[in-house]
This record gives sequence, C-alpha cells and structure tokens, in this order.
Amino acid sequence: MFIKRRSNVLYRDFQTFGYLTDNRNFGYKLKNASEGFVGDKIVSQSGTVFLSVLSRIPQKLDDMVKLINAVFPDVDFGVIKEDAREFFGTLEREGFIVSGESVQECDEKDTKFSYRNIASEIVDESFPGVNNNLARSTQEFLEEYLEGQPQLTNVHIEITSRCNERCIHCYMPGDNRSIEIELNIFQDLVRQCRKMNVLHLTISGGEPMLHGNFIEFLRMCREYEFSVNILSNLTLLTDEILAEMKSNYLLGVQVSLYSMKPEIHDEITGVRGSFEKTKSAILKLIENDVPLQIACPIMKNNKGCYQDVVDWAKKLKINAGPDYVILAKYNHSTENLSCRLSIEEVEEVIWERVHKDAKYLKQMEDESLKRANVSVEDNICSVCHSSICVNERGNVYPCAGWQDYVVGNVKRMSLQEIWLHSKRVEYLRGLRKRDFPKCIRCTDGEFCTMCLVRNANEDASGDPLVVNAYYCSVAKLNKTIACRVKNIGLPRQ
Repeated sequence: MFIKRRSNVLYRDFQTFGYLTDNRNFGYKLKNASEGFVGDKIVSQSGTVFLSVLSRIPQKLDDMVKLINAVFPDVDFGVIKEDAREFFGTLEREGFIVSGESVQECDEKDTKFSYRNIASEIVDESFPGVNNNLARSTQEFLEEYLEGQPQLTNVHIEITSRCNERCIHCYMPGDNRSIEIELNIFQDLVRQCRKMNVLHLTISGGEPMLHGNFIEFLRMCREYEFSVNILSNLTLLTDEILAEMKSNYLLGVQVSLYSMKPEIHDEITGVRGSFEKTKSAILKLIENDVPLQIACPIMKNNKGCYQDVVDWAKKLKINAGPDYVILAKYNHSTENLSCRLSIEEVEEVIWERVHKDAKYLKQMEDESLKRANVSVEDNICSVCHSSICVNERGNVYPCAGWQDYVVGNVKRMSLQEIWLHSKRVEYLRGLRKRDFPKCIRCTDGEFCTMCLVRNANEDASGDPLVVNAYYCSVAKLNKTIACRVKNIGLPRQ
C-alpha cells in the first residue's frame, strides 16, 4: 500500500503537538466546488513521528514503518505497523491523506483544484474567497492549543517596490519604487518562516514579476511547503511563471481589474493596453486551473461600471470583490484620495450591492452581530497577533500599507526576535478596544471595522489611535441602510 499527504494539506511540528490543516483559510477555493473543506487536526507528540514520515510523494507503508521504527527501536515492527495502519486510516477518513495500491492510484485520489469541479456558475461573492462559515479560523484553532500566545501564521513579503503601472489610488509614494529584495535575504526569511511554523506567505510588490528571481522565490515557497498568495497585475505573466504556479497546489493569485471598459481600467493604472494584458492573463490562469480571485476597488473613475467586473467574474466561476476602501499613502500624503468615493457615492454603491446581491445585507448583519458581542478587552485586529509584513529593504511593519511604522529589520535581527521582543510589536499587541473610547461609545460601532492603518495613514503624525472620520460616516451609513431595509424593505433603486 502507498500513502501520501494530500496536496492541499499543510503540516507543522510544534514539538509538543503536531498540526494538520487544509488550505481552507488561505486559498481561493469556492464554496460550491465538489469537494468540501477538511479542517484542522491536532495530534500528540508521538503522533508527530508518524506525521513526519508523510510527504506529498506516495511511499510504501513498510518503508514508512521502518522510519518510525528507527525512532522507537524498542517497539516491535509489527506493532508499529498496526498502529500506523490505524493512524493513517483515521487521517484518510478525515481527508488529510490518500492511499492506494500503486503510486498512480494514490495520485489519482489526490484531487486538486479545478474550475471544472465547480458545480454552478453562481459563485459566492464574499471576499476574500475563503470559507467564511467555518466555526473557527486556523488562528483560533491554534491559539486554543497555545493558550492565547500569538502565533505568526501569515507573512506578507514585498519583494520589490518597482511597478510597471501607476495606479491612481496606490498607497505607495511615487518616488519610492526602485528597490528589490536581495536573494539571500528572501531565502533566509523563508527558512525563518518555516522554522516559526508560518503557514501562509503573500508575495507582492510593486509588481512582483519584475523581480529577476521571482520564479526562484516561488519555487522555494513550494519546496518549503507554504500556502502562497501572489498579488500581481499579471501583465508580465510568462509560460515559465505559469508552469511554476501550477506546480504549487497551495498557490493562488489575486489581481485587480477595475472595469470591463479598457479605457477606464487603463486610466486607473496609468498604462495604455494594461486591460487587455490583465484580462488575457486571467483567462490563461483559469484555463490552467490556477486558483484566482479578482479585486475591484471602487472609486470615482469606475463607480458606474464596477458591477460589470463582478458579472464577468461570475460567468467565469471566480470570485470578484468590489470594495470602496482606499488607503492614504503611507507617508501620510492624501492626494491619492481624490479618487475615493464621497459618502453620497458610497451610499449609492451600498444600495446597488443590496439590490444586486441577496447575501450582501445578510453578511453585513452577521458581522454586526459579531461586533455587538465584543469586549472592550478584545484585540483590534490580527496585526502582530497572527500576521506581519516585510518589505524589500528588510523592514518589518504591521500590515500592508503601513510601511512607515517599522517594528524591526530582518537584516539586523531575526524575524522571531522581532515577533517576540520588538517594543513596537508589544505596543500594538497590547492595544485593545478600550483604547478607542470614542468607538466604544459610538452607537454605530457594530457596523464599523476598526483599522489601525486607515487611521495612521490619514493622520499627519501617523497616529493609529486618531479615529478616521470618513469610516465613521461609512459605518453610520451601513447601519442606516441595514435598519431601513429591515423595517421597510427595499424602497430605493
């Protein structure tokens, strides 16, 4: 009998326990795909020995038992083999591994993501495209076993500040686009992440495909078995890059598409012809079964036609997420916000979403119920609790868009030292809802998402505690519309 770990399953050894999870919290698998999500599993310390011999390459059971027997030499081979059969049998029933009488049978059972497996053209428009109905996230699952200790599961790496587009809403200052991460720094960072049991890496820029070592970076992420998300405009996609993407069954891509009208998309990117290149690359990824989602930031330029992107994506059976959140530049200049929707325009968009998407209002209400039950002692967000970012200079910062709040540098100290001992990390990790008394008193709070970077980037001094008034108005608007629909119905078109 041959046994292998499924291609969409990650394993990490926490020494006192072993951890298995599928890619449910990180991948772009659609809810109506034919296979379901597997979930998480904790195994005992001795169980980690059995897990350690598993790989994504089919192996004979007897060969695996020999490896386990080497760790437990005083235990009879036959006893270990029976224990292994039972242990691996349980894992197979739960969906973490597959077995077969041959390598071929094993591989055939290891079904991978395919757009052909999507049962219907109607896709869930929630964004990002993960299963949001799960009882617990991976982070919550881990923290239960780590007794609340912050566990780094997500690292965002900006490998270059260079970009071949000049999007009008971008939060990166235009004069800071010429640096690339050094190969040895990236390699060392990936090794550190693996040692720290990080599960998911986001690779972005600038435009990450401009980096000469981009393919090598992807290959290393695959070899170290990370779930990977690539943020790219896809205009530089090549067959060689595509081949490497297809090799990692834990890889997904996020791309921005602003309109189905080429002139509007190109106006936003500042590059003529960018629409056709991005659209063509999207179709190529779908053809090659690379998981994909589309981001569609809504701004003044495309507020009248963003829905065309959502409708086009639905026909292709992929997720598209329209969103009117635009961040100020991280150097606290706000000229890019000139394209941001006014509150009156946001109201128009919300009403349009309510009428177009039957689930939109339900999602808003569900989120409001969760926020209504929060405690003043709750954390603000995942910043420095489960995620952190590193840029091309080696600077470590809390989250995407907040590059000027440097908490350390991986060229001078390890990522683990920064994660555990940085004073700025400790400060952010110590913030609670109570540190925002205005928000605690606000009657619209359950319809608001508190965000430190949105506060910091629009404040001249970069203070994350200065509440962003624009999003206060958006919260009030969300509540007003939700209550009106609940009490009166859908009167506005």
